[in-house]
Amino acid sequence: MAKNKPGRSGFTSYPWCRLSQTLLFLNVLAVAATATATADDSNFPSSPIWSPHPSKKLTKPVVLLISSDGFRFGYQFKTETPNIDLLISRGTEAQTGLIPVFPTMTFPNHNSIATGLYPAYHGIIMNKFTDPITGELFNRNLDPKWWLGEPLWVTAVNQGLKAATYFWPGADVHKGSWTCPKGFCKAPYNVSVPLEERVDTILSYLDLPETEIPDFMALYLDQPDIQGHEYGPDDPRVTEAVAKVDKMIGRVINGLKKRKVFSDVHVVLLGDHGMVTNCDKKVIYIDDLADWIKIPADWIQAYSPVLAMNPRWGKDVKNPGEKNAEVVAKMNEALSSGKVENGEFLQVYLKEKLPERLHYSESSRIPPIIGMVGEGLIVRQNRTDAHECYGDHGYDNMFFSMRSIFIGHGPRFRRGKKVPSFENVQIYNVVADILGLRPAPNNGSSLFTRSLLLPFGETAQVE
Repeated sequence: MAKNKPGRSGFTSYPWCRLSQTLLFLNVLAVAATATATADDSNFPSSPIWSPHPSKKLTKPVVLLISSDGFRFGYQFKTETPNIDLLISRGTEAQTGLIPVFPTMTFPNHNSIATGLYPAYHGIIMNKFTDPITGELFNRNLDPKWWLGEPLWVTAVNQGLKAATYFWPGADVHKGSWTCPKGFCKAPYNVSVPLEERVDTILSYLDLPETEIPDFMALYLDQPDIQGHEYGPDDPRVTEAVAKVDKMIGRVINGLKKRKVFSDVHVVLLGDHGMVTNCDKKVIYIDDLADWIKIPADWIQAYSPVLAMNPRWGKDVKNPGEKNAEVVAKMNEALSSGKVENGEFLQVYLKEKLPERLHYSESSRIPPIIGMVGEGLIVRQNRTDAHECYGDHGYDNMFFSMRSIFIGHGPRFRRGKKVPSFENVQIYNVVADILGLRPAPNNGSSLFTRSLLLPFGETAQVE
């Protein structure tokens, strides 16, 4: 059908009646689209295209940092994750996952995310360890002497901003101006608290007068780590946990939309590490090295996924460093002999000889001898009749199975952006940049933020 075309002067060449009909038709379409968006909104995000509530436009930047413990990169492809997918499509994603620090354990990584420091510098070198010098045991202690560096909530309150945390590992440690204030610091960790309650508590802070809304909020979800450890990453119960996490992200999105601030709040979704299957058939037994060297059990602080050794030399030994080097040499000779079962999957180092990429030598808390255990392998002192499979993490961060996810959504994040994988020590500077904070000294790069964030004054259109 032939259509009248506007002349050079635009709509003025249309007959007035034609123009009125056109405007009426467009208006009807707009009303219909609005009604459809409203209907779809109740089941958000059932449609990939949705219309937002009008934003009340917070007059300050707000960051919500969410950690899903043990969310291995690739889990998002195990099942439908429409809410995570929406954040990805509208935000910035580490395309092949977020790289954890070594060791790829929960407490070291959450503190690296919070401080921008490698474990050797923030002091939490493992989930549990004994200081080789003092003999003191760290087992998730709250004494500030263990927790070095400055986490984001401390940086925020020290510079006059407000912060809130919910079960974030280390957030209940009193540092600087941060006293884990009642009502804004949910601790100690309690596994029985439902994820829904954690999400709703964080969202409730946004109901406060704007001057009282925390500028920085950190939320910890303990799934799918729990299921990953108990059943291994390939179990269907892990898939169910991933779907549960996605449902919680949907709860966050809907809560922000309800409060008309979804386009204002910066949501950062990440994990601390991945997960791999361990089985008893993949075991290295320390006692199998006895023909070369006998390793007493009291020398070993941890077996796997990181072998940590602190030989007990007597006071009469004047050169313990040389003795440690002899131990390392004899162990590696045995492991490479072909006569130790799975021996090729364990490499032992003096800590100062570890690969520099691990950044795991510059701390007196790190034992003098560290063994790098192969992916999915287990180290035990002696043979047992136990036969089981489960999931674990803590291995070399070069293994893809140890990677997690990173997604940033909000006004400063580049829309639909895919970036190469990066280490989680970079996140501290990213959050500090969004909030306009002066970052404390850290191991991240101040230039890295440019790859994720738009400059101040330039914001993405968040739909």
